[in-house]
Order: sequence, then C-alpha cells, then structure tokens
Amino acid sequence: MTDLLSLPKDRIRVLLLEGVNDSAVDLLRAAGYTNLTYLKTALDEDELRAAIQGVHLLGIRSRTQLTQETFAAADRLIAVGCFSVGTNQVDLDAARLAGVPVLNAPFSNTRSVAELTLGEIIMLFRRVFPKSTSAHAGGWDKSATDSHEVRGKTLGIVGYGNIGSQLSYLAEAMGMRVIFYDHTDKLRHGNTEPTANLQDLLSQSDVVSLHVPETPATHGMIGAAEIASMKKGAFLINNSRGTVADLEALAVSLKSGHLRGAAIDVFPVEPASSKDAFHSPLQGLDNASSPHPTHRCLHPRGSREDWGGSCQEAHRFLRCRLNDRRCKLSAGSTAPPTSGHKTHSHPSECAWYAGAPQPSVLATRSQHHGAALADRQRSRLCGYRGGRRPHAEPESS
Repeated sequence: MTDLLSLPKDRIRVLLLEGVNDSAVDLLRAAGYTNLTYLKTALDEDELRAAIQGVHLLGIRSRTQLTQETFAAADRLIAVGCFSVGTNQVDLDAARLAGVPVLNAPFSNTRSVAELTLGEIIMLFRRVFPKSTSAHAGGWDKSATDSHEVRGKTLGIVGYGNIGSQLSYLAEAMGMRVIFYDHTDKLRHGNTEPTANLQDLLSQSDVVSLHVPETPATHGMIGAAEIASMKKGAFLINNSRGTVADLEALAVSLKSGHLRGAAIDVFPVEPASSKDAFHSPLQGLDNASSPHPTHRCLHPRGSREDWGGSCQEAHRFLRCRLNDRRCKLSAGSTAPPTSGHKTHSHPSECAWYAGAPQPSVLATRSQHHGAALADRQRSRLCGYRGGRRPHAEPESS
C-alpha cells in the first residue's frame, strides 16, 4: 500500500536555489533524498519554468519569484520551502489553487533581528556611526557631546508581534521605558504600555522602531507628517519592510536636524544582485546607518530575509525546520505543521495552526480538506494526474 502513496525517496526530485545553506543539502541527503539539484543562483522566469518540471520539492530564498505561470509549469510539485521568514516572493493565490503548500519559518530570525535593533539603538544614542565615519576619514572625535545612555529613554515599538515583543524584553532589561502601538489588541509583556494611536507613540518616543508586515495599510505609514510628529532629536529604525518609511522625507529630516539619526535595514528598491549599483536618499549622511546593502541585496519588495536576520543561528533553525516539514509532506503526511508556522494548502484555507490539543473549527475544516490535498500530492508523487490511482507504480517519475 505504501508504494501506491509515494515514490522511493531517491526518486523524489528536490531543487534548491539561491545557495541555501550547505547543511540543508546534508540534512535532505541524510534523510534519503539523494535526487537533489543544488544551484547557487536564482533562475529567471523562463529558466525556472523549465527547471521546475518534474520537481517534487522546491527550496528558495527571496530572489526567486514564483508566479502563476511557474505553478502551471510545475507538474509534480508538492511543496515549496521558503528559506526566509516572509513569502512575498510567492504568488500564494496561485499556490493555493495548485494545491501546493508554501512553508516558511516565521520565528527563525526573531531573536537576531531584535538583538540587531537593540545594538542599533545603543550605537545611535552613542553616536557610533558618525564617529566611525570620522575615524575612517582620519578624524579623532573623543567628545561625549550628544552621546547618551539608553537607560531611562523611551522606546516606541510600532508592531508588537514576534520581533516587537522580543525587543521589548531586551530594551526593558537595559532600563528603557517601552511603549508600543499595534492595530490589534496584544498581550503586553513586562512593563510595556500600549498607546492609543500611532501619533501618540511618535510624540513620546526618543527612538521609534518599526516591526510591521508589508500590507496596503503599512505602505508609507511613516511619511513626512509622521516624521514631523516625532520628538526633535529622536531616532528612527526600520528593520521591517522597505516600503514602510518614506526615505526622501527621512533624508530631509536628518539633514535639517529634526531627527538626530536613523538605522535603515530595508529599502523599497534594492539591487537584484551584488553586481548592481545601490542608490538611496540616505547615502552620504553620517547620521544614517544603512548596513544592509553591504551584506546582502534582496528582492525589492523587502522580504524578511534581511541583513538583520542573517546570522548562523537563524539560518540553522530555518533549514532544520523547513527540511523536517518538507520530508513529512513528501511521505504523504497531512498533519498540521509545527505550531505557529504558516501554510497555504487549499483554495479555501490560509491559516495559522495553533497546535492546540483540542481540535478547533478551523482544524476540523482543515482535516476535511486535507484528504483532497493528500490525494493531489500523492498523485504527483506517484506520477499520475487524475483522481484514479494506478495499480502499479510507474517506471519513471
């Protein structure tokens, strides 16, 4: 019976793109998936449509774009693993219609981004960035003028999700007062206090840190008016999405001295590769830190596989989690994924599985649709496209 449900592991084709971590390859091969192709670059749309034919498991990062046409060409695809936190690079509606689960690891870089943000807060208050620029130019600025401790300062967090709440823990441990604004009610941690609205947060904060997803509501949410509402001499940090903050307005504010500094990790338009030139309104400003382009250039829509989340611990968690879930799918499993991970498995389902021991209404609906998804996945694994199962496994996949 098992032979009718899945191909042998060595006949399940795996395609990994964009030079995902080498250990991901080792983990898959150790699990028996030896029919594996590993490429260090992304493929353009035409190349991808040709390469994906006959592939069962696909692993990508942020540069590869999976469109409706891509899924139409994917005749055997049963799962896509995004080695990133976001899924902006995937047409999720097309994936649902094709019955292909899209896996990601939304918590994989939570800690690393929170740590980076706290480090940027300290360096902004201590004026490390302009002093470093001066030192590289031959200067020797040992003055304590305008350099301050973070203790007692107010941190305003916009978006109190996984990263925002983790940052609040770290900031409070440093003696900071933390306030937050989120469009939904959130359980506050420690002594963190919510604000009634965004303007209230901006007017109170000595430093504002953005941690929101990319949605129509967050597009341009920090513009000229919002920046003008911030305290004079405050700092702005954006480690979320490149489209959230108006960089032209930010550059004007930094030059005028209304804002004292900024740290920007993501940009609305970024180079397609390290060979392309990077341009930003913040270039040349010694009070604006932009570490991102010197380390990795990613998709212009600002996927969360950013420099802030790029550290060995985050990558190790990401590759282990995704590989485990893809292996289970290839074996015909329809069980919900690990708690807190997002899947897109059916045209009528796009949900977060809470992993609770008692089945909810959503879990019941997911189980109802799971049989249809399982049959669709097994048909691709066994090499047939219809609803009827063959009496014997085909000779080729």
